[in-house]
Formats: sequence, C-alpha cells, structure tokens
Amino acid sequence: MEDLHKWHNETIGQRAVEALTKNGFNAIYFPYKEEASDYISQLIPFKCSVGVAGSATTKSLGILEELKAKGNKILDHNDPTLSQEEKMQVRIDQQTCDLFLTSSNAVTLDGKLVNMDGIGNRVAAMTFGPKKVLIVVGVNKIVSNLDLALDRIQTIASPINNKRLNQPNPCVKTGVCVDCQSPTRICNILTVLYRKPFLTDITVVIIGEDLGY
Repeated sequence: MEDLHKWHNETIGQRAVEALTKNGFNAIYFPYKEEASDYISQLIPFKCSVGVAGSATTKSLGILEELKAKGNKILDHNDPTLSQEEKMQVRIDQQTCDLFLTSSNAVTLDGKLVNMDGIGNRVAAMTFGPKKVLIVVGVNKIVSNLDLALDRIQTIASPINNKRLNQPNPCVKTGVCVDCQSPTRICNILTVLYRKPFLTDITVVIIGEDLGY
C-alpha cells in the first residue's frame, strides 16, 4: 500500500514539475522532506537574508535554526517577541530580501501557483522584489485546475489557517469559507501565477508528502 502511495505521489509530483518548468519556473521533486531540506539548505547562500512567510509547510522542514547557525539573517514577522510596528517593518524588509521562503496554497497540474492572502505581503514578495523566491509544496496541494485550487483554499487552507491563527471568523465554526465580511478576514487577495514573472527567480520544490494546509 505504501509503495502505491509513493508511486502516485511521485507521478503527480513529476507532472506538476513538468508543467511548472514549461511555464518558466525552476521546479524539482523530492520524495521526502528530509531530502528537500538538504537541497534547500545547500541552495541558500551563506549569510544571505531570508524572508519567511507564515507557512506551516516551510516550518515543518526544520531548517530555520540551521540557517541561523550558518549566519543567515531570518526575517520572520511571526516572531512573538516583535511589536506590531516591528512586525510591519519585517514585512516590508521581506520585499527586498535576498531570498523569500514560502509555500503555495495550491499548484495546478498545468503549472499555475494559486494563493490567497489577508495582508498581501506574502503574495507581493512571491511575485516581485526578493532576489530569489523558493516555494515549497507538498503533493497534497496539487489539484487539477484553477476551480479546484480555489475550492481547496476555501475548504481546507483558509479554515485551518484561521483556526491556527486563532481568528474569530465564521469558517472556524463552519469549516468552510462563507465569504464573510469580518474585519479579521484573511481571504482578501487572490493571486494566480500563470507563468514565472519576468524579473523574479522562482524555484518550486515539490515534496511527495502531505505538508501544511
């Protein structure tokens, strides 16, 4: 049974890699997150500044401590020791960091990256600003098309992230998006990267495991 899941994950993952590559992105597949973590650690230059989005996927890789030990400056607005003013400055600094590390809410089998944001700092940094963008995605986020990408965001990513962030929005009770008008709504900005932006170096790492939300 495990071999069948591994086969399916790799088949779907490699299809996504091929489609992303066709659309101009750098893309690579790893069966396990440990292999991906080693690759990412080697890919990130010594002492470069690394912007970190609020991503459960990237945190699950466990490489932030290693990067700090290497001398990399980590720009993480989720640091609980920061004031609100400091968090905002970190978000601004992420837009011009050497490397921005994040995930994607969904990846389509024809090579599109689909994301929903509340503030917009994550999707802004994904498209323009940082010298390099590194997007890490588990196979659980691969879907067939844009409609299913949006459905995934509304039924999985948004409700779970609202719960994770302890936001008092309706989806934490319903389990699905209800297109609320809440002032704490985190589903405000939808972006679709159909192809790699002209001036942004983007690498997408697909991992054959269920990671993040």
